[in-house]
Amino acid sequence: MNSKKYLLLLFTIIGLQYVVNAQENKELFTIYLVRHSEKDVSPANRKNPPLTKCGEQRAKNLNKFLEKVNLDVIYSTNYIRTKNTAKPTADGKNMLIKIYNPRELTQFSKTLIDKKQDALVVGHSNTTGVLAGLLVGEKIKPFDESIYNRIYQVVIHKKTGRLHILNTSFSCDN
Repeated sequence: MNSKKYLLLLFTIIGLQYVVNAQENKELFTIYLVRHSEKDVSPANRKNPPLTKCGEQRAKNLNKFLEKVNLDVIYSTNYIRTKNTAKPTADGKNMLIKIYNPRELTQFSKTLIDKKQDALVVGHSNTTGVLAGLLVGEKIKPFDESIYNRIYQVVIHKKTGRLHILNTSFSCDN
């Protein structure tokens, strides 16, 4: 084996070992943040609306998206629409949903970073982007209530976060 191939192999092994060690020590973890799926805003459901049929489909689609993703914990606010958005993923991974307070985002962001867990966090249009910003040290404003297709992926390595905004191609079968 010539020296160039040997060095390349050596660096590859060292790099892979670094990734394995980072994951084992949880220096590297990922948090997925989503807004709840479409809600039924009929007059009878104003305070705590459930998901629409389309919202239920989107929640199932989120489960498919995260099917091969390792998650240690799933968080939701204590609303029907957020818990039902998280439920297909929680059921698919045989996990319980933990409740967080959307009015305490700064503290919750610190908790997420300190726990070093791969997580799904289901929130609202006025909290999801804001929380993603807190995790990466940027100011991100709430987004429009008509937007349901964003997945904020925050990859954290040694308490430094990198944000990726994914736009899903899901469409309802109505």
